[in-house]
Amino acid sequence: MIPKLSPKRCITALIGSAILSFGLYNVHSMSGVTEGGVLGLTLLLHHWFGISPSVSGFIMNLLCYLLGFRLLGKEFIAYSVVAGGSFSIFYAIFEQFPPLWPQLADTPLLAAIVGSLFVGIGVGLCVRIGSAPTGDDSLALSLSSLLKVKIQWVYLASDLIVLALSISYIPLGRLAYSLLTVILSGQIIGFVQRAKLPTKETIS
Repeated sequence: MIPKLSPKRCITALIGSAILSFGLYNVHSMSGVTEGGVLGLTLLLHHWFGISPSVSGFIMNLLCYLLGFRLLGKEFIAYSVVAGGSFSIFYAIFEQFPPLWPQLADTPLLAAIVGSLFVGIGVGLCVRIGSAPTGDDSLALSLSSLLKVKIQWVYLASDLIVLALSISYIPLGRLAYSLLTVILSGQIIGFVQRAKLPTKETIS
């Protein structure tokens, strides 16, 4: 039985996914700053073993969502379908237009900072309502719930492991920018997830 979804939470997931896909297309894809998590691991496997990211990414994301379903339940999966599906749709839409800031390829430090804002806010809004637009987010939410650890530290640990392995084929200078963006984005995700929004009573 499909759980009844809250329109407010679905709208939040849509907004978060739109922000995330906008940032990944207009910032990360232009800057060449690599990622940790599942995406970084698919690139690593492709480099060393020739395994297509389409295959390894599908398998790893599927396993992450299965873990999320087991630990967080049907509601989590339902909202994740909204978040993940809308992420793919928004990204496909943004791909129809030229990137807004192609010059970011020449300024990786700025790209790392700006990119972390889009990822942090976008993913933060999604996990705030209990959804995961990607397998990384599903894994982070699941482990955070299981281990009772704040989600930003789960993101940081998983990203550091993948980035450390990526030293085997990516120059240290480039990885430094990746390290900066994953640290910042993880902290922003945790902040957005826990932030208390003003209520009618506090506004009045």
